[in-house]
Amino acid sequence: MSYLSRHRWRLALALLPVALALLHATGVQPWRTLERAEQRLHDIRLQLAMPRTLDERVVIIDIDEASLAALGQWPWPRTRLATLVQEVLDRQRASALGFDAVFAEPDRSTGLAALRALADGPLRQQPAFTRWLHEHGHALDADQRLAHALQGRPVALGYYFTSDRGGQRSGVLPAPLADAATARDAPPGITHWNGYGANIAPLAAAAPHGGFFNALADSDGVVRAVPLLAAYNGAWYESLALAVVRQALRQPALALQWGGEPATLQALLLQGTGRHPGHVRVPVNPQAAALVPYRGPGGPRGGSFRYYSAVDVLQGRLPEGSLAGRIALLGFTAPGLMDLRATPAGEVYPGVEVHANLISGLLEGRIPVQPPEARALDVIAITATGLLLALALPALPVAGALALGLGVAAGLTALNFWLYAAHGLALPLAAALFTALAVLALDTACGYGMERRSKRRLAALFGTYVPPELVRRMVQQPERYGMQAQTRELTILFCDMHGFTSLSEHMPPLALQALLNDVLSRLSQIIHEHQGTIDKYMGDCVMAFWGAPVSMPDHAARATAAALGMAEAMRAFNRERAAAGLPEIKVGIGLNTGLVSVGDMGSDIRRAYTVLGDAVNLASRLEGLSRTYGVDIIASDSTRAQAPGFLWQALDHVHVKGRQEAVTIHTPRAPAHPEPPTHAATPVKTPAIRPASVASEQHP
Repeated sequence: MSYLSRHRWRLALALLPVALALLHATGVQPWRTLERAEQRLHDIRLQLAMPRTLDERVVIIDIDEASLAALGQWPWPRTRLATLVQEVLDRQRASALGFDAVFAEPDRSTGLAALRALADGPLRQQPAFTRWLHEHGHALDADQRLAHALQGRPVALGYYFTSDRGGQRSGVLPAPLADAATARDAPPGITHWNGYGANIAPLAAAAPHGGFFNALADSDGVVRAVPLLAAYNGAWYESLALAVVRQALRQPALALQWGGEPATLQALLLQGTGRHPGHVRVPVNPQAAALVPYRGPGGPRGGSFRYYSAVDVLQGRLPEGSLAGRIALLGFTAPGLMDLRATPAGEVYPGVEVHANLISGLLEGRIPVQPPEARALDVIAITATGLLLALALPALPVAGALALGLGVAAGLTALNFWLYAAHGLALPLAAALFTALAVLALDTACGYGMERRSKRRLAALFGTYVPPELVRRMVQQPERYGMQAQTRELTILFCDMHGFTSLSEHMPPLALQALLNDVLSRLSQIIHEHQGTIDKYMGDCVMAFWGAPVSMPDHAARATAAALGMAEAMRAFNRERAAAGLPEIKVGIGLNTGLVSVGDMGSDIRRAYTVLGDAVNLASRLEGLSRTYGVDIIASDSTRAQAPGFLWQALDHVHVKGRQEAVTIHTPRAPAHPEPPTHAATPVKTPAIRPASVASEQHP
């Protein structure tokens, strides 16, 4: 039977998780459990790869608790924010400034609205007041002050998109990315929105290059990727992080990189011109989203980005030029204002730092990428892993199977993590890892069950044939033993009681049964002690053999020792009978070594584990010669040759029934180096040797 046929059920069971994993990997039947596992593996992979170093290129202007305590609660007057913009961009010379905030309503903190209300009311008839308000009102208008500070500066204001049935809109959106929108149809999975909350018109006009700060969390609420492009009303818009980077790089052109068949979006290209040549390639998924390359823990003490308290910036406590050439983001960490996100780098993470990490990754080209071939690679990994383990595990012991299965799982994990850390490839892992562990678990469980069943079957089959210690050895490796017939060299023993027929004529049946059971039990015990296999009982005769089902290189020596022990046991038994005034019972034993067929033989009605062959017949004939030569044991020359550890006496060279060639026969007398006797040994009388001619005539 072939290997595949023998293990077909284990192979079929092992391939079940392969099929389930492939259904998930191909998207035919996604598993939420594997999706969650994939997300968790991504988090672990990212945490291990985080550099945990400070990036000086990006700083955060922090509206923290100290700033609110010193300057008042949020929202601050726009005049103060105008001062902040001038401080950051003029005196500190930051390369760009991004606002992780939206100014959706006019500033009402200066009293200008009240003055305008007076102009529409009691002072309507005072032309001088109206003229003054018209000429000097802009100086009092905080929104105009902030707009003036933003005008022509590398600033990106934040806004947000919404998606609801109402499609609410407020404020003014920045101009869409018309050049990118007309380059090709939108990516199939790009996020579409139907509403927004943007900045008021004066600010939007002064800073026309804003970006949305929406963060789309995964199913478990964790922010792992941020869309760099989003669609609204048939046009594309850029994210806050992308808008800030483009401001810092002096507005490079944005192009889309497509690839594969069918074509899918693979990357965004920021193509510099003029005094700012070169380009930045930003890998994205087909939905135009980028994985956030978190650097480390978040917050002022996280060590990834330098935080500056807004009050220190406003009051000029930073030395001039402290932010020169850096990108600054305005964000919040004050209690009640803190924009918190759950991220792989921390369950409570400042939202502004999500953008900071994305900007950092954009600048240094450290955005992880999931290539278009990721799904195909996942399918290959699942298939190869499943087939390898399904074919190899059944042939291995438990320890080897565990080592291989866990080794494959560890290898997949190590390779996946290395590709992420060294090359930024975010490849799926959960389905392949599930395949390895599930195939291992199922094969181990199936193998354990089959092994237990095989052990029970072996114990049931051979428990009455062989000694318990051999059964225990066999059940350790049940696959090595079976009932199939095979040709092997064995030593066969026949032992028959002499005169049993005449003895039975004068004994009641129950007494005869008791006597027979007593004799056969004594003889069988000795056979088991020498690890022989009892083939059968035939009336007053017992047949046994050595060398199967457990291989024994010294089977002839074991059989000879058992024969001597059986003869000694019968002498002891006869001493007991003599003391009770009962006649003695003699036995004759025949031994022969040769090639036989051993295995499960018989009919459909009844089968047995037995031996067949000429060597078996010769052993039976030699047992019959023991009466003629007056000895307890007669062995063939082949048995004597393979049992040199005994003292042998040659008896004759005879022809036996059924064989044309003469056979040299011997009888064992004792071990060649016996242990010192612990009791008086019974003297053995050497019988007279009959001539060969007599033996031949009596046993033609």
